[in-house]
Amino acid sequence: MEIQELNRLLGNVDIYLLDQILKGRFSKEMKILDAGCGEGRNAAYFIQKGYQIFGIDPNEIAIQYCRYLAKSLNSGFDVHRFQEGKLEEIPFHSEAFDALICSAVLHFAENVDNFWQMVQEIHRVLKPGGVFWFRMCTAFGGINSQMETLGNGRFHLPDGSERFVFLPEYANKLEEIGFRFLESPKTVLVLNQREMGVFLMEKHPKENLSTEKA
Repeated sequence: MEIQELNRLLGNVDIYLLDQILKGRFSKEMKILDAGCGEGRNAAYFIQKGYQIFGIDPNEIAIQYCRYLAKSLNSGFDVHRFQEGKLEEIPFHSEAFDALICSAVLHFAENVDNFWQMVQEIHRVLKPGGVFWFRMCTAFGGINSQMETLGNGRFHLPDGSERFVFLPEYANKLEEIGFRFLESPKTVLVLNQREMGVFLMEKHPKENLSTEKA
């Protein structure tokens, strides 16, 4: 395959998501939600190959672009699978999805309560045994001493940004909510400016949510 064809197929996909695609983590039988899909950078492959990919984003213009992208990549794709929506109130019913991907979104949480509100919504819309893959700013290692605490889970990072940061103790709470790790978390120190972590979890297969959202 020529590089141009490869670029068209994969787009600007998150390299750590590509790792999971190559491992066969997703199948065409699965309903997959890209939570915070933006303009569709992580959806291009799934759209072209006929996966049941859906997406939400609070930015109306981003959704419009994502729909245009989807139609240009696959003329038969139902573009209304991409909807305007927030992670705090995902516009799908409980246990709707077999997998949910969330790339560089959760670190924009306003505070600790907002972060866990989004995580609880993610838990709600996943089926028991559903896969939860996410990537966000973390503080597991050497970056800790260089961050300035702003309070309520947010930090000023060496790169000048202000973000919510996933702390090591949050891993235990994810398990208390009903997730379990499928792979050990991985973190990368980005030029000593910020630390980014990649997490792959599963909604505990014995979970059975009793309430559904219309």
